[in-house]
Formats: sequence, structure tokens, C-alpha cells
Amino acid sequence: MLKLKISLLSAVLLLVFLDTFAQPDAKAKAILADVSKKFRSYNVVKADFTYSYLNRQSNTRDNQKGTLYIQSKTNKFKAILPSQELISDGKVQWTYLKEDKEVQLSEIDNSPDALNPAQIFTIYEKGFKYVYTGDVKAGTKTLHNIELAPLSNRSFSKIKLQIDKQSKQLYSFSVFDKNGNIYAYTIQSFVPNVKVSPSLFTFEAAKYPGVEVVDLR
Repeated sequence: MLKLKISLLSAVLLLVFLDTFAQPDAKAKAILADVSKKFRSYNVVKADFTYSYLNRQSNTRDNQKGTLYIQSKTNKFKAILPSQELISDGKVQWTYLKEDKEVQLSEIDNSPDALNPAQIFTIYEKGFKYVYTGDVKAGTKTLHNIELAPLSNRSFSKIKLQIDKQSKQLYSFSVFDKNGNIYAYTIQSFVPNVKVSPSLFTFEAAKYPGVEVVDLR
């Protein structure tokens, strides 16, 4: 399962894209700039999402639901999934594996392959070409389709974004790996400027009796 590197959220090598990626796409840039500007105007946001994984080689699927809290200005986040939680205070990350009663402590991964959950709404800003590929209807919503192609070798071949035209917010985020596997996230609800305790973005072992802390730094 993809661990939100999104550490929500990981996936592969640059594919050769069509000539549409050769020149900057003004429409895609304008749409993404609106999303980024609006997102950065908030303090802490809460997003409920569905996650799906498709392995095309084995034709296996996995579906889960989760909740993500992000404070973009400080690079802090907390992602809650059925089997794990990912928490970061902007400097270190705790990965809490619920079934194992283990929390792994590591430095925030700032490598090119990392997909940091705190950056999913602004990921296009560095290291990508992007192209607008048209609109699509999803119920009463009109969604802009935009594809991102990494400018250098990465652990994923492309990312597809869907942007709600009216709200100017991210609707879905899909990562494609070199084997054709797809890791997709769809935002079910988005609440800006939620009030949270600063402790939300740290892991307090005392609240998890019996948890083993494994320091990987």
C-alpha cells in the first residue's frame, strides 16, 4: 500500500510524454495557480478522502478511507488511515503501524521521489511540466483534468489531477508507476481553517500504551 508520501501519501521513472508537454501550458498553469493561491490562504485544512490501489499485473485492488490534516505554511500534516497514521511536525515524521503497535521515527523525506502529504495541493510548483487535457463532468461538478510530467527521473511516471472548476480545489490525485499501477486519492470533503491543537502534529507515545518506538534517524 502506498504510504502517504503524498511519504499519501511513492511510486517511478519518467515516461516519454507527447509533444504537448514541450511548451508551458498557460491554461494549466493558471488553473493550478488558483488552486495553490486559495490553499495557501488557509491555516489548517481537513480533507476526508478515499484511497484506491490498482495492480494491473495481478489485477488486485485495495480501497480505504482516510482523513488528512495539513498546515501548509509549516509543512505539518497528519494522515489517518485504518492501518496506520502518518504525522509530521515539519521536521520529523512518525509512522504509526496500528496492528504492530509500533511507531517509526524518521527525518522528513525531501528527496525528489517523496510525495509529501503537506504538498499535494501545491505539488506542481517544482519539478514538473503540466498540461490541461480537458474537462469532465462528475455529478454536478465540472472538473479540469491536468497531467503532470516530472522533469527528471522520479519514482513515478506521471500524476493526474482533477480540479473542481467552481471551488478551485483539488478533487482527485492519481499517481502512475512504471508498471502501470495506479494510486488514486479522491477528496470527499474539504474543510478550511479547522481549529486543532498544536499537539495534533506530534506523536505522543504516552497516549499509546505498549507502543514500541523505533528511531530510524
